[in-house]
Amino acid sequence: MIDLDCFSKRRDRFLAQLGDKAAVIPGAPLVTHHSDCEYPFRQNSDFWYLTGFDEPDAVALFLPYRPKGEQYILFVLPKRSTDEVWTGFRWGTEGAVGRFGADIAHSIDELAIRLSDYLVGADGIAFRVGKHPQVQALVLKAWTEQLDKFQRNGSGALSLVAPCPLIHQLRLRKEKIEIDRMREAARISAGAHELARNIVRPGMNERQVQALIEQYFLDHGARGPAYQSIVAGGDNACVLHYTANNSQLADGDLLLIDAGCSLFDYYNGDITRTFPINGHFTGEQRALYEIVLKAQEVAIDLVSPGQNAENVHESAVRIIVEGLLDLGLLRGSVDSLIEQRAYSHLYMHRTGHWLGLDVHDVGAYRLGEYPVKLQSGMVLTVEPGIYISDRLPVPQDQPSIDERWKGIGIRIEDDVLVGDFEKEVLSLNALKSVESMQFAK
Repeated sequence: MIDLDCFSKRRDRFLAQLGDKAAVIPGAPLVTHHSDCEYPFRQNSDFWYLTGFDEPDAVALFLPYRPKGEQYILFVLPKRSTDEVWTGFRWGTEGAVGRFGADIAHSIDELAIRLSDYLVGADGIAFRVGKHPQVQALVLKAWTEQLDKFQRNGSGALSLVAPCPLIHQLRLRKEKIEIDRMREAARISAGAHELARNIVRPGMNERQVQALIEQYFLDHGARGPAYQSIVAGGDNACVLHYTANNSQLADGDLLLIDAGCSLFDYYNGDITRTFPINGHFTGEQRALYEIVLKAQEVAIDLVSPGQNAENVHESAVRIIVEGLLDLGLLRGSVDSLIEQRAYSHLYMHRTGHWLGLDVHDVGAYRLGEYPVKLQSGMVLTVEPGIYISDRLPVPQDQPSIDERWKGIGIRIEDDVLVGDFEKEVLSLNALKSVESMQFAK
């Protein structure tokens, strides 16, 4: 059962930050897959964060300049038995008020005729332009009307601003209830990775492994995968967003699995593990795995209040460059290689991202020239990797790559909570030591 009280507290904080601006926050629509079939519905994360309402085509208004009892308005799909027989249960306007705490609720069919009146009294409108074309047309019409009247009555919404910075600042630091949900998402995700590592055998197909992982998510109470699962054997692991998942797993190759579950309230896990398909590393595989693991451990150790994501990334880069130099896969000094990014044909992505309602969650990493400092309640992934293939050219003055290294792709990713004093690796139950990755088949 979702705790709806947390949404009320979020709305109060959001309303306090709006000043006398009105905010118009649309939910997600259904999206057509083909013909008259839609993709599975996924609510807009900002809308969900403030409302907890999980039906399509809804719009929330936040009106801090109006009296108490008129500040939170929901427009929702009407409750009609003729629609419910096709699409299932709807809460309707009565449920929007009685269950989800709206002060007032209307049918979405009334948005066009009611929006202008609700925006009267606002000194600005907070709305995300470019994402919701149907609602945008109504917002711009209402705003234009206010601008046209301003010359006569001297009042009206003179500005149109994005609400995203306010909402995303709230979302960046997780509340206790969110942290508990992310622990659960990480626990389920880690269990799926452990299952996969124990079941995988040479000759299986990547898709079989994907099916086992995603069945585990469903069996343990998740909504499903948080993103398209990556199950990449051998050289496929050198494609960062490989999702075909249709190759046979070869004896002697590594298997990279990047998969996490999403809960019914949309909180996500995001874990990557890489292990030998036959249970035994080759010398080259183990050497590279140990570099990536050390880089990740050093980067995770740096996660603490006052640090920043850039330092976390740079610490991992330095360990990887030092390790690749020792193996002869890079040439030069550590500092010059980092400055010139001469390692980027072997490690080409950042070391992590925010995690929450979105897998790549909202929140700035920099404010102008300054990186955002880590604070208690933030959750980020830490995911260094090494990928050796012919897909990117070797930079000038760097050594050519011997065939024995090619086709090795390794990434290790964990979900890390910034605590008041100590970090917490939420995905700790997914093992990653060299010893854990080697096992009898």
